[in-house]
Amino acid sequence: MEENMEEYEEDTQEGKYLTFRSGNEYFGLEIRIVQEIIGIQKIAEIPETEDYIKGLINLRGKIIPVIDVRIRFKQEPFEYTDRTCIIIISVKNTVVGLIVENIAEVVTINKEDIAPPPSLTHGNAKNKYVYGLGKVGDSVKLLLDPEKLINNEEITLFERVTEEAEMATEEGRSE
Repeated sequence: MEENMEEYEEDTQEGKYLTFRSGNEYFGLEIRIVQEIIGIQKIAEIPETEDYIKGLINLRGKIIPVIDVRIRFKQEPFEYTDRTCIIIISVKNTVVGLIVENIAEVVTINKEDIAPPPSLTHGNAKNKYVYGLGKVGDSVKLLLDPEKLINNEEITLFERVTEEAEMATEEGRSE
């Protein structure tokens, strides 16, 4: 019975995307990689990292690295407000938080409504993270490839920093 339930959950997530706004555009992430959405929190900075890597948050005792999507896309930074959210996703077995201006909605986009992105233009950073254009009514959502958004070097960095932070937290508790 449990196996069937997992298959059912997979089916209900098929074609569903969590959309969010960044600048003037709407982006989508496959709902299956989204673990949860939380409000903005206190972020501990990681020294000597890229400017879009904002740092670490402590979510119920789990240390999670967070990146600012707008800065990652080389857009103007924005001031965090009560509408700012962190989307917790799982990429290559690593949990990462994406700071976004605000969540739009969950939409269903059928495979036939997804077109390949236009050829990449030089200087447009966000396009290299997009694998498709999802047509929803008369709007278009840029569908993100999380494995391009968070590359292998960053995953390695996040794993190391998270491990170190969790060890430091453990040592603090045992003293």
